[in-house]
Amino acid sequence: MRRVSRIAVAGVATAALAVTVSACGSSSTSSSSDSSDKNLGLALAYDVGGKGDQSFNDAATAGLEKADKEFGYKSAAVEPQDGESDADKTQRLETLAKQGYNPVIGVGFAYAPAVKEVAAKFPKTTFGIVDDNSFQAKNVANLVFHEEQASYLAGVAAAKATKSNVVGFIGGVDVPLIHKFEAGFKQGVADTKKGVTVKSQYLTETAAEGGFSSPDKGESAADGQIDAGADVIYAAAGLSGQGVIKAASAHKVWAIGVDSDQYKQDALAKYKASILTSAMKNVEGAVYGLAKSVHDDKPETGEIRGSLANGGVSLSDSNPTFANDKAIQDAVKKAEEGIKNGTITVKTS
Repeated sequence: MRRVSRIAVAGVATAALAVTVSACGSSSTSSSSDSSDKNLGLALAYDVGGKGDQSFNDAATAGLEKADKEFGYKSAAVEPQDGESDADKTQRLETLAKQGYNPVIGVGFAYAPAVKEVAAKFPKTTFGIVDDNSFQAKNVANLVFHEEQASYLAGVAAAKATKSNVVGFIGGVDVPLIHKFEAGFKQGVADTKKGVTVKSQYLTETAAEGGFSSPDKGESAADGQIDAGADVIYAAAGLSGQGVIKAASAHKVWAIGVDSDQYKQDALAKYKASILTSAMKNVEGAVYGLAKSVHDDKPETGEIRGSLANGGVSLSDSNPTFANDKAIQDAVKKAEEGIKNGTITVKTS
């Protein structure tokens, strides 16, 4: 189904205010200056998969909703279009800045060129870019994470849980960011239990091919890995990860979720008994923190990196089977302490 660009105002049930962002709200006569002294709240421009991915984008939405509740905002969240260009992203961010939203956050590394360009045109607006630190600017917060650290812990858990000594990793798109997840996971497995095979697979070469937004691709890949003996599969694949979890449930093996605590996601409730744990990164906290800093008139800028040490990444323990397994818990806690005190250095590639 083709995803149509739309703008949704948080907390309003009738969210279909416009077909495109530019059709909604006021517009500045100049794109080179900030248009309004009144802050409407924060604005999110979603990554592929959009709202409802039960993962990365939904974590950002939770941060937006928390800021709205605390600060009385009426924030905006905008869906991506299929096959859109950097110019489309640029126009989207410009429109949001003109309308008076602050901060304006691009959710995902694909927004880096657009954020860089638009931030220069709106120096009084704070911009955020999640998962990218390829550039720095005075009014940009680079919200990044040590994904490899949480993934290492996921690898430890997988190595302790496997009975077949075969585990799987499924990445959504073959890009450096997802390589971090794979590298940490593989290292965690290898450091925990010798002789465990890790089968790795990427769904697509580019995001445009649907690697982060195709549950059917995730399910098919997981079926293949399970047929090859994998009894624990870790997916870093956005919306596609739902298919991995579905396949794990059907075959009664373990899945490890990503970004959000997927055991708690309503859309995945019927599969949750198969979700061992999730390697989380606190996108919610990063989004809320940036909004709060702007609200407090002390806007964050520069690289802001989440780690195990500061709570920016973690491993969930919502599944009682995971939480009550002493062998897994002891191994995970030992590994977490090692990463925090520097005795374990986790690879990123």
